[in-house]
Amino acid sequence: MTQSLIIAPQWIGDAVMTEPLLRRLRERGDRLTVGALPWVAPVYRAMPQVHEVIELPFRHGGLQLAARRRIARELRGRFHVAYVLPNSLKSALLPFLASIPRRIGYHGEARIGLLTHRLKNPKDRPPMVAYYSALSGESGLEQDRPRLVLPDAHVAQALEHHGLQRGGYVVVAPGAEYGPAKRWPHFGALAALLDRPVILLGSAKEAPLCEEIAAQAPGRARNLAGQTSLLEAFALIAGAGHVVSNDSGLMHVAAAFGVRQVALFGSSSPLHTPPLSDSAQVVWLKQDPDYQPPLDCAPCFQRECPLGHFRCLNDVTPERIRALV
Repeated sequence: MTQSLIIAPQWIGDAVMTEPLLRRLRERGDRLTVGALPWVAPVYRAMPQVHEVIELPFRHGGLQLAARRRIARELRGRFHVAYVLPNSLKSALLPFLASIPRRIGYHGEARIGLLTHRLKNPKDRPPMVAYYSALSGESGLEQDRPRLVLPDAHVAQALEHHGLQRGGYVVVAPGAEYGPAKRWPHFGALAALLDRPVILLGSAKEAPLCEEIAAQAPGRARNLAGQTSLLEAFALIAGAGHVVSNDSGLMHVAAAFGVRQVALFGSSSPLHTPPLSDSAQVVWLKQDPDYQPPLDCAPCFQRECPLGHFRCLNDVTPERIRALV
């Protein structure tokens, strides 16, 4: 059996989008170990094809070469092949230092010598799921869709703990790690319009934002941002009747669980990172023929609106989203 090490991306959404690649590798007989940063590791614990998850004690920025050498010594001799999913130079160091014979990834940041098999960097922004799945060397990638799985007992426990009924509430995820140009500004007004309990999920640093939203729907919206583990947040998403979010990591989580969802896109593009689920509805004014004047500036992929008008999300009304939930 081929022992494979997967070096995971550092963002939750990207991690979810690697699931079809890992499923392909497992189906052809690989035994999968994933090396992931602590805040991403729980994603891989919701993938049954993953045998082991190793939490890597690295921080954003910095080479941290001593730590990489120490972990590489522990991994040496365990793996036949490594798949390096991020494009950074430092992400390729661990498999190189561990002397893993085959090291596969994209060209990325001048990684000649660190990788033994390098795919060319795509010129445009390809769909990210197929981008990761291509590392398998297989074809027929266009229909790949991420899937996450949690035991029913895990979901039931989370619902009982928070006093919720399966399918009887709406999860709202108003954050977006990338920046303000991906954050719809009307979540509070939407929460006030909904006739079901609203559960607000996000990271601890998004808690103030979620508190502002909860204040606009008193008695109906509950702020749990920063108060759950990531796996508990996954369970609350899996048990929800609907999820409403920006283009964010939790959007991809909802899609991978097949939950009914509304995904709002502004500066980014659903052609690049769509929620791959038949239960997903995408709202993007760029594709709305009735919206005038057309959004010629979208997608700009900027963290903040470079033109200052933020029309791509400002002009999506809460009433429009309420009609979809």
